[in-house]
Amino acid sequence: MVQELTIKSLLDLSHTLAAPLLQKFQYPWEALDEIDSFILALGPTLPKEEYEQRGENIWIAKSTKIYPNNYISGPCIIGPETEVRPGAFIRKDALVGSHCVVGNSTELKNVILFDNVQVPHYNYVGDSILGFHSHMGAGSITSNVKSDKTLVVVHGPQAIPTGRKKFGAILGDRVEVGCNSVLNPGTVIGRDSNVYPVSCVRGFIPQNSIFKCADHIVTKHAEDSSHV
Repeated sequence: MVQELTIKSLLDLSHTLAAPLLQKFQYPWEALDEIDSFILALGPTLPKEEYEQRGENIWIAKSTKIYPNNYISGPCIIGPETEVRPGAFIRKDALVGSHCVVGNSTELKNVILFDNVQVPHYNYVGDSILGFHSHMGAGSITSNVKSDKTLVVVHGPQAIPTGRKKFGAILGDRVEVGCNSVLNPGTVIGRDSNVYPVSCVRGFIPQNSIFKCADHIVTKHAEDSSHV
C-alpha cells in the first residue's frame, strides 16, 4: 500500500454521502465500479422531507437549484443547496454533494463530487472522485481513457496498476485546477495542491504542491497563496 494514495490521505469522508462506499477500500479508484449500485441502494433511503424523486433513480434535494435546459439521467443523487446550471449533462452514476456547482456545458459520468465542489464552466468529469471544496477552472477536464486503450496505471511513489480501462482523476480535498488543464488518466492530486492553468498533468502530485509544469512541481508555502 502506498500511503499517500489512500483514501485516508486524500479525502475527508465526513463531507460525502459516499462515505460508507469509500470506507470499504484503500484506494479511491477502487470504488468507481460500485457507484451505480451504491446510488441505487441509497436513493430510496434518503429523507423524504429533504429529497424528492424526479425521475427513474434520480433523487434531488428540494433545496437544490435546477436551472432549465439541462439533462439528468439516473442513477443520480444531487445534494442540498447545489446548483445545476443550464447546459449541464449528467449522464449517469453521479453522486453530487451539497453546496456544489455543476456548471454550464459541464458533463458528469460515474463520479463522486464531495460537498462544496465546483465544476462550473465547460468541464468534463468522468470516472473520477473530487474531494471536499475542490474546484476545476473553466475548460479543465479529466481524460478517462488512454489513447492506446490500455489499462490505467497510477504513477506515484511506485507504479500501481488499477486494472481499469476508464479512470480519470482523484482530487484531494481543497485542490484547485487551473483553467483549460487536462488531467490525464490515473492522475491523483494530493490535498491543498494547485495546478497552473493550461497544464497537462499525469501521475501523482503530492499534497501542498504547486504544479507549474511536469518538470516544475514545488512545495506550497503559506506565502504562496497570494501568487497561485
